[in-house]
Amino acid sequence: MTRFMLPAMVLLLAACSGGEDKSGPEDTAEISPLQKADRPAPETAVDEDLPEATEPAPVQEKAESAGDGKSIPAAIRGRWALKAADCAAKRGTDLTALVIDAANLRFFESHGELARVRESGAERIVADYRFSGEGEEWDRRMQLELADGGKTLVRRDSGEGAAAEPIRYTRCAG
Repeated sequence: MTRFMLPAMVLLLAACSGGEDKSGPEDTAEISPLQKADRPAPETAVDEDLPEATEPAPVQEKAESAGDGKSIPAAIRGRWALKAADCAAKRGTDLTALVIDAANLRFFESHGELARVRESGAERIVADYRFSGEGEEWDRRMQLELADGGKTLVRRDSGEGAAAEPIRYTRCAG
């Protein structure tokens, strides 16, 4: 009896697995629009704990306008430090430095990329930034505003983990 079972099993297995599989991309063209409408749409994940979704603001590296609403105002760009004496530190070792260009805030161990401009003027910007540094990523809203005739930059952060008091930077030469 076992002698007959082995060939029968082989034939059964061959019958089940034989032939070509026609369920590839060719079949999707044969689905009628009505059949497609009956299929449920794929679900997208929504995390309600995250701030509202925003598109990154288009950035112009050399924005001519002081407050074009798409980049950090030209008057705010440059190299800043917490104390004037810190400006003399060699780049890369200047622990209190903040370097600002049209779309980025660069600190000693972190980098913030402009994500959304909320308010902007010639000497002031309120914007959302996407930060990364030391293996972490976070979002932060910041207000950057010039004071003392452009010699001082006042930074006010908001959101979780933000500094409670304004932070004042001194403009570094060159």
